[in-house]
Amino acid sequence: MSRAGIQWFPGHMNKARNEIKEIMPQMDVIIEVLDARIPYSSENPMVATLREGKPVIKILNKADLADPKMTQIWKDYFEQENGVKAISFGHDKAAEVHRINELCKKLVPHKVGADKQIKAMIMGIPNVGKSTLINVLAGRIVAKTGNEPAVTKAQQRIKLEDGIMLYDTPGMLWPKVENENSGYRLGATGAIRDTALEYEEVASYTAEYLLRAYPELLKARYKIAELPESDWEFVEMAGKKRGCIRGGNQIDTYKMSEILINELRDGIIGRITMETPQMREEEEVMVAGLRAAAEAKKAAKEEEKLQRRARARKNRR
Repeated sequence: MSRAGIQWFPGHMNKARNEIKEIMPQMDVIIEVLDARIPYSSENPMVATLREGKPVIKILNKADLADPKMTQIWKDYFEQENGVKAISFGHDKAAEVHRINELCKKLVPHKVGADKQIKAMIMGIPNVGKSTLINVLAGRIVAKTGNEPAVTKAQQRIKLEDGIMLYDTPGMLWPKVENENSGYRLGATGAIRDTALEYEEVASYTAEYLLRAYPELLKARYKIAELPESDWEFVEMAGKKRGCIRGGNQIDTYKMSEILINELRDGIIGRITMETPQMREEEEVMVAGLRAAAEAKKAAKEEEKLQRRARARKNRR
């Protein structure tokens, strides 16, 4: 992944991370907003390291764009972990919003009652729909919304009903996305600015996954009776069907890549989930291996440096 071996950590995100570390001990509940299409890739690893055993409500947002069967599988999977509850939110958030309040009260019953307050921190990566959800929870416009990632720049407190104080944080990506697959999925769903991506690479990854997981949706949307085996063949075939032709009768694969990604984001292809719990398990092992290899390489370099210094000292005698 050329530019999407992503390292994207603007100053306000770094500041937010430090603020979260500081106020986390005061919090009673963490509300983590995920993208139901990529529940694993939209999880912020910092939540796991900073939560300190506090209960977590995982909200699978944009569930109306995701595969409903997979959303249920993910909810069941998350709830296997102690202190974790998972709920899905689709288009009609207002009807579902009371569930968050009820869950908060259920998870910290000792904080319920007169003169008591539940402190809940809401977290989520950029463009996951966190600000829209906050406005629904508050029943008024308190958070700026937009389709561009990283709209919220500062922390704020919002008083909700039922004695809940909501602490909002800017949408944060972690310093480096170690898992290349997650980088592609974050790019496909719009969590990362398009300037940080190679559209054709992201479309290629997306097409490869959809050919395997959702072939019937691709056939129906792009009117292809017999799908090809490879992603690049699909992009060319769909591009031809869509009239993405450049001079010299060449297929404009960049234009078709844009179409594929935008139609995925808008839910036009159908309700799609880009990853499974099994993929998460496998990729966690892969990332742990990469991390261990990087540490070993670093240690070898340090050892080599020490040996060079020792030889230099010996030669000077």
